[in-house]
Amino acid sequence: MATHTQTVQTPRIAHSRRIGARVFVPIVWAAVALNGGVLVWLWLHDGGITQVHSAADLWTSAGRITGLLGAYLALLQVLLLARLPPLERQIGFDRLTVWHRRNGKLMLCLVLAHVVLITIGYAGNDRISVVKQYTSFLSTYPGMITATIGTALMIAIVISSLVIVRRRLPYESWYGLHVTAYAAIYLAYLHQIPSGNEFIASKVQSDWWIALYVATLVLLLGYRVVRPLSLARRHRLRVASVRREAPDTVSIRIEGRKLDRLGAQGGQFMLWRFLTGRRWWQSHPFSLSTAPDGRSLRITVKGVGRYSRELASLKPGTRVLTEGPFGKFVASARRHERVTLIAGGIGITPARAILEDLPAAPGRIALIHRVLRAEDCVLRDELELLARERGAQLHYVIGDHRDPANAQLLSPARLRELVPAIADGDVFVCGPPQMMDLILTNLKAAGVSAAQIHSERFALAS
Repeated sequence: MATHTQTVQTPRIAHSRRIGARVFVPIVWAAVALNGGVLVWLWLHDGGITQVHSAADLWTSAGRITGLLGAYLALLQVLLLARLPPLERQIGFDRLTVWHRRNGKLMLCLVLAHVVLITIGYAGNDRISVVKQYTSFLSTYPGMITATIGTALMIAIVISSLVIVRRRLPYESWYGLHVTAYAAIYLAYLHQIPSGNEFIASKVQSDWWIALYVATLVLLLGYRVVRPLSLARRHRLRVASVRREAPDTVSIRIEGRKLDRLGAQGGQFMLWRFLTGRRWWQSHPFSLSTAPDGRSLRITVKGVGRYSRELASLKPGTRVLTEGPFGKFVASARRHERVTLIAGGIGITPARAILEDLPAAPGRIALIHRVLRAEDCVLRDELELLARERGAQLHYVIGDHRDPANAQLLSPARLRELVPAIADGDVFVCGPPQMMDLILTNLKAAGVSAAQIHSERFALAS
């Protein structure tokens, strides 16, 4: 196969990409910090400290800067998961997700601090109670009701993102709630521009903020609306076939035109929107389960939620919109010839695609598939065929982790037993969050350095 010709090139490519990421990430942080510094400077220039003459003024000024920074982080929150190709390629989806989660919590803290501090400050100047002052805000200040609604939406979004809540929410509910983030930011804009003190008094600051909102909107529309529609027009994707792999798992093959121009690699994921009456409005992420061949793409989906279960009923010819490809979980990311792939459950789909993309290296490739039950070993025939072609060792680790007898199924010692030289090569790990946390800890205990581990959490689709 063509992928066998990349034996010498792959480590060199991976090294150059890592250098790019090491340079790119500091540049991103510098740009974020620089813009934040400009916002603080504009606040100072317009009297953020020099106009503080009383305790009430101090509360008010602190309320203004926390509001400004909260609004800035809200715009960053949108861009972090706006599927911007440079961010996805150089930083990776998992890392962006972590930044998104932390930024969201900090943003909410700043927004709530703004509400409290500005209310206390105004109440002090007007010599009225905090409750009466907030009531006055709602009844007399433009945009305050919409801002309150926007703040409530932000609180709901952050709460829904907490792990303990996220695991209990259907994907449709979680997705729908997060879409309201755009409404929350728009409502904040309606409050910020017409009634914010800085924007009424300073045209420079008003113009700067309008430019930030416009730039965010342009990037968002460009990559979440215009680009998918352009891809749809170019590639004309349609469902070619739906094949059942297991009672709860199906493989969906999508065909189209000029698919080689997508630049997709095995292991990456894409956002899929199937244009049927019940699914057209939902976009779900699924990994490619075969290495792209330029003629078709395939995803393999386990029915863990209502949406994924219904995909088994898709009809050939159904039109498809897609975004992507995304992610750095690809064979070209490796730096060594020796590779170990560890997949949990349906996380085998990107691992299988990566295995197909790897050149043959007898004795230097291993794949471990961790499942609860033997019937969860989907794509088994394909894995065994690929293992023979690549000279790979194939291990199935079967058992319920809730049983104390299975506590050591993938312990550090067991990992070294299955793959004695596991610390001498790259390790690719994909699966549910709980499994990922355990495996990543055990890999480090087994002597695998963080630089050798490539991971992707399989937790968004349902």
